[in-house]
Amino acid sequence: MRYSTFFGLLLLAACQSPEGKPAGPVTDTTKTTAAVATAPDTTTLGGCWFLQPALSSDTAAGKTPTLILDLAKSKFAGNTGCNTMHGAFWFSQKDSSLSFSDKIILTKMACPGYNEPAFIKSLKNASHYRLNQGILS
Repeated sequence: MRYSTFFGLLLLAACQSPEGKPAGPVTDTTKTTAAVATAPDTTTLGGCWFLQPALSSDTAAGKTPTLILDLAKSKFAGNTGCNTMHGAFWFSQKDSSLSFSDKIILTKMACPGYNEPAFIKSLKNASHYRLNQGILS
């Protein structure tokens, strides 16, 4: 695969920390205040996903890009690896089509060494998705 083509394909894993630990405890409200860790659902598009870094520059700003998809509202939120982002997206489970709005709202922090425009361009260029063993591509 050519280097310039790589940014056309984002590989996202279900939202766990890059070390494979759950992203955070989920509180069970039917019991006492004890926190119960749950495994993420990797069989549906909705939920939290993080970028699987392929290049050292993918995490140059010290953060792993995350994407949280709310299917009911067709909204997304997350982190580009530098800035917080949110916006709208559209999807179809019938043909696995997926697209992100051109109007992605971003904070404006500077992150030298991180190619945020390439990450955003990859989101905007998405046209379909595939779920395979906990990986969203």
